[in-house]
Amino acid sequence: MGLVVDRGLAERLEFSEIDTLNSRLTEMQKIDKNPMKVEIQKFGNATAFSVKNIPGPSFNTVKGLKDGDEKHIDKILDFYKQKEIPVRFELTPAHTSPELLTHLSETGLYHNDFHTSLYAPISNEVEKSYESNKEKIVIRMLQHNEFDTFAEIYTKGFEMPAFLKSGVAQNNGILHNIKNWTFYLAIYENEPAGIGVLFIKDRIGTLAAAATLPTFRNKGIQSALIKHRIHQAYLQKCDVIVGQAKFASVSQKNMERAGLSIAYTKAIWVEK
Repeated sequence: MGLVVDRGLAERLEFSEIDTLNSRLTEMQKIDKNPMKVEIQKFGNATAFSVKNIPGPSFNTVKGLKDGDEKHIDKILDFYKQKEIPVRFELTPAHTSPELLTHLSETGLYHNDFHTSLYAPISNEVEKSYESNKEKIVIRMLQHNEFDTFAEIYTKGFEMPAFLKSGVAQNNGILHNIKNWTFYLAIYENEPAGIGVLFIKDRIGTLAAAATLPTFRNKGIQSALIKHRIHQAYLQKCDVIVGQAKFASVSQKNMERAGLSIAYTKAIWVEK
């Protein structure tokens, strides 16, 4: 493959993940009066992301914490406590140490979960064809007036309440004209069936989000969306593609089938 995981690559992949979330939330923060109550703050090497009005761990998390940041832990805990949001640390194996982990434990945190980070080098040997049902799947860029469709697929794909659709449409629609972001719609037999998002910065393409309507699952739509975004990243001179997935999930399996490998598994730490 020509690109093996060392500390340098691991750091580059982690920075790309931080850049992706930072770009998304910075644009959300710019919405008039900041209705989602977005706040982003640096503590040493760590970046604390907070979105008060969107509960859950996706946007309320700490990334980039390293060995040597022990003195910032209490400040980070206070940051989330003031917002009444549970704290969540995402730790990569490249930047932890017995001292950091011991300090987290002594502060009242514990290791709660794992999350997989995947990657693949991009070269002129990138597979450009779709595996199955390719004659039935059409993938194209999402148009600015189609974010209601995007939100419909996203909320149903992730089994979210229908009342969240307008927020999903707005929070993604604001990214449409940002050069780093591209949104794709997968159409299966002339019906909107899936969505995929690509974020590009510093020659790294990030598989930022994807969802398929439940009625269109197991038809190769996500695999096609992954390969399409890899090819688009290749055309834009990226040398690496990255993605995130719950360990052993369908998403992880689809990424591995498309040629991505596990870079590392992040340890998720939360308060007791």
